[in-house]
Amino acid sequence: MFKKFTNGCVKLVQNFLPDAFVFCIILTIIVFIAAIPVTGMGPIEVVAAWGSGVWNLLAFSMQMALVLVLGSALANAPVVKKGIVALAGVPKKPASSIAFVFVISAIACFINWGFGLIVGALLAKEVAKKIPNVDYRLIIAAAYAGFVIWHSGISGSIPLSMTTVGADGAIANTGGAVTEAVPTSETIFSVWNLVMIVVLVIVLALVLKAMHPEEKDTVSIDPALLVDEEKTYPDPVTPAEKIENSPILSIITVIIGVVYIVYYFVNAGNILSALTLNIVNLIFLILGIAVHKTPIGYVRAITAAADSAGGIILQFPFYAGIQGMMVTAGASGVSLAAAMSNFFVSISTKTTFPVFCYLAAGIVNFFVPSGGGQWSVQGPIMMPAGLELGVSPAVTAMGIAWGDAWTNMLQPFWALPALGVAGLGARDIMGYCAIVLIVSGIVTALGFIILVPMFA
Repeated sequence: MFKKFTNGCVKLVQNFLPDAFVFCIILTIIVFIAAIPVTGMGPIEVVAAWGSGVWNLLAFSMQMALVLVLGSALANAPVVKKGIVALAGVPKKPASSIAFVFVISAIACFINWGFGLIVGALLAKEVAKKIPNVDYRLIIAAAYAGFVIWHSGISGSIPLSMTTVGADGAIANTGGAVTEAVPTSETIFSVWNLVMIVVLVIVLALVLKAMHPEEKDTVSIDPALLVDEEKTYPDPVTPAEKIENSPILSIITVIIGVVYIVYYFVNAGNILSALTLNIVNLIFLILGIAVHKTPIGYVRAITAAADSAGGIILQFPFYAGIQGMMVTAGASGVSLAAAMSNFFVSISTKTTFPVFCYLAAGIVNFFVPSGGGQWSVQGPIMMPAGLELGVSPAVTAMGIAWGDAWTNMLQPFWALPALGVAGLGARDIMGYCAIVLIVSGIVTALGFIILVPMFA
């Protein structure tokens, strides 16, 4: 029965899910139409809101592109690749290999979401080479499914943004309600968050394992098609080429970077609260330079990795435009995002608020699939409301963060890098991801109901 349901979801998605960019355009049209009656704006005003928002996420877009590119370059380093090949030899059967790839991907995404997306996809390809009768679509879906926990991990943009108080004396995007830094010991590394991650990973590993189709329904791939073409480069001849291929400059750069990182954390006082998106990117930058050994080696790795950021570069302006339409208030005095968030706030109590915060974030994420964009849309509404109900800022912030990650399982935007590595399209994996969406939604909602009151 379960496999029939899974097969039905796969067929449904294959028939009706468009390309990620087309999906983005459709969402733009939906928000445009919805904004008019809710906000009281006219069509021209909504268009103006869209246009004024298009370039509002440039800084964050660069941060996100760097997270992805730096993580990808690190994952493709020879020493890391050797580790991936070794890991791929651990599972021996198709079903267990699905669970294995998911768990490794989830661990990597907890460390860094860009790193995790690429490592998961590369590991899935290597496993498919060793186990030819594994369903290739499902194992790539399992690799992407690890992304469901990224925003509760150490590269999560919302919990990291909570660690910094702005020049105005408040944390950005909290509506001025939160005036003290919230360390990651209360968000990412809180007991309830870590327990929820472990439980979710175990449950999803079992569910994904159970999804593997019968042999007659399995879509496998010839391992020969998965062999990557090795690029070779001529030996350095000129002085310039010898400098490019010398590890000396890389060693100097790594030493400078390591010294600064140590200096940064020593002076930060609380290491957990010092983990920001920028410092995480710097750590991966220095690690990447170190493992690629030579300057030109890292240049080539970054150049290759930059291809995976194409979807972000193309689609972020459109999602920023969607965000512009969602946060602009018209004659009614209420924006579309505020109307959605206020609805959930209006039916919340102290106990149910974290769950409704999570659900609201999941809905908004379809239209603004960016942690930073999500935070700027919902933070100013949810944070003051949570404080008024007696909910800690850490719990409210993590409710938004978990919701943002949750519906990525049906939002094809962030699957683009993994799909690029795998050579598949969104339609090939999103049916399986729909099951992950349902299961993770239930588990996480229960976590907010049961774990938060126990530990927060």
